[in-house]
Amino acid sequence: MTASPRLIAVGDNCLDVYLSKSHMAVGGNALNVAAQWSRQGLNAGYFGVVGLDAEGDVILEALAAVGLTPEDVERRAGSTAVTLLLERDGDRRFLLEDLGVGLGYQPEPGRHAALRAADWVHLGTNTPAELPQRLVAEGVAFSIDVSTAHDAMRLDGVPLVFASGPEDPAEPIEPVIAEFRARGALRSVITCGRRGAFFDDAGEVSHVPAQDIAVVDTCGAGDSFIASFLAARISGRAGPEALAIATAAAALTCGHEGSFPQPLQPIPAWLFDKYADVIATAEI
Repeated sequence: MTASPRLIAVGDNCLDVYLSKSHMAVGGNALNVAAQWSRQGLNAGYFGVVGLDAEGDVILEALAAVGLTPEDVERRAGSTAVTLLLERDGDRRFLLEDLGVGLGYQPEPGRHAALRAADWVHLGTNTPAELPQRLVAEGVAFSIDVSTAHDAMRLDGVPLVFASGPEDPAEPIEPVIAEFRARGALRSVITCGRRGAFFDDAGEVSHVPAQDIAVVDTCGAGDSFIASFLAARISGRAGPEALAIATAAAALTCGHEGSFPQPLQPIPAWLFDKYADVIATAEI
């Protein structure tokens, strides 16, 4: 490991538009992980794609503000990922979840070469199935978040998998862990909401309960967990200690709006106009 490890997150970004609160924020699993790494002063990069639209401009400005490099992000014809949502008393209702040009993103050859040279790579949700297997074949150290696609991804030889699991303590976690082992994942982290998180470290399972906190917004909490867990492990922390550090980071994120600390922006008139048909169906 180098003195300053190079960490790269690859994949999804999104503009989260909170219609009931009249503001918007930048997020997406891979972008959030990279942003949290950068906020910790780590040598972090983010590879993804946005459209040639105003939403893409907003995302590039936000990642630059957190210390990431906009030039690492490709721009393609098409729409940037946008989520329109309503939130009342912590209950979310999604009016639109458009993954845009980021769906199935594959880094171009120059950026892929950078993945092979990185100390760790994290693949976000909606990663195309062929990318993790290519990284396995190339011997790249990486993790992947399969929380939105438990059953759709081949995991043979994947070094580390992040997934969501049952929150009910009465539901055993062992079958979930066993499933990932059977599918070929070398290690797995299962986050279970208020129940806490489990780490299967090649057969040795550790657990840390969630912190009892007042929740402002859960958006990005899991991504903060991933970023802090990986940073702790890469720095040599043992599994239980890394889980505890990651759990504390997730709790901090639940204490503010937005997936990482950022100025929440008012929803511009052009966005209301662009998505007028969808917004018209909502009771805001």
